[in-house]
Amino acid sequence: MTLTLTETASTVVKAIAEQSVDSAAGGVRISGSEAGTADFDITVVPDAETNDTIVENDGARVFLDPRAAETLAEAVLDAQVSDDGAVQFSVVAQG
Repeated sequence: MTLTLTETASTVVKAIAEQSVDSAAGGVRISGSEAGTADFDITVVPDAETNDTIVENDGARVFLDPRAAETLAEAVLDAQVSDDGAVQFSVVAQG
């Protein structure tokens, strides 16, 4: 299994990438910060890195480094957008 995205997360990821990256291959990259923790770094990038797992959903592209891919293998990425446009991502278990 691999990470899945909610409809809201797909919409937000696609919008962020379109506004921030001048590349059709761009997306959001999630990388694990330390082994054994659930802390992740999220950045907007023009393309995946060599060892990234690529998750695509409705035009949204999420790149997972190996640590994030392993940790998030059975997870769902969701997003909430506040009234002022701030985005908060959350991860929950599938199922």
